[in-house]
Amino acid sequence: MTPKLWYVVPAAGAARRMGGDTPKQYLSCRGRTLLEWSLAPFVTDPRFAGGVVALAADDAGWPALPEALRARVATTTGGRERADSVLAGLAALPAADDDWVLVHDAARPCLPREDLDRLIEACREDGVGGLLALPVADTLKRADEARVAATVPREGLWRALTPQMFRAGLLRRALLAATAAGAVPGDEATAVERLGLQPRLVEGSALNIKVTRPSDLALVSACLGLIGEDA
Repeated sequence: MTPKLWYVVPAAGAARRMGGDTPKQYLSCRGRTLLEWSLAPFVTDPRFAGGVVALAADDAGWPALPEALRARVATTTGGRERADSVLAGLAALPAADDDWVLVHDAARPCLPREDLDRLIEACREDGVGGLLALPVADTLKRADEARVAATVPREGLWRALTPQMFRAGLLRRALLAATAAGAVPGDEATAVERLGLQPRLVEGSALNIKVTRPSDLALVSACLGLIGEDA
């Protein structure tokens, strides 16, 4: 049987750097919330068997989203850390261990469809799985307070993006092992790496930005215009 594709979107974070009372995934841009934009490539893709959004226990934004969207996406209660929310999402999915799960940030609303296609094509037959990523182009400086301590060679360095795509069984095992060890993996690939595995890097687009500060909303609006508002 061909393994199915599923998606998990962890959206239980507090997003303290954005300020204000509204969680960043519910901030509006071009007439939709960031979460709606982030889900759009998945809910409209017939290759996916389904997906789940992991929400905070006191989430009040989800019920206000369009009913048509809410009817197509399951929800579950996430946790304090990203790994907790992804594990909750995995538990809520009827995914077999060999099925593929793509984990995508709730605040990455500008995922080009061609990047999603490229990730699935590159990883579907891979023995480990992988992630969208972007080679580092800037010169990197290590800081000592407000002074440069060293210049870090950028050769071989990539910025991790999402989605990140792994078998459900492997991802569950990796996240459980990390949390049991008291580790707080910043992304799913980090947890998989802790098992001694090497996820595949699939080059993605610089348009796939993550919203972390209020000024990023202007960039999101511009990027959505470049990739098409129906993406």
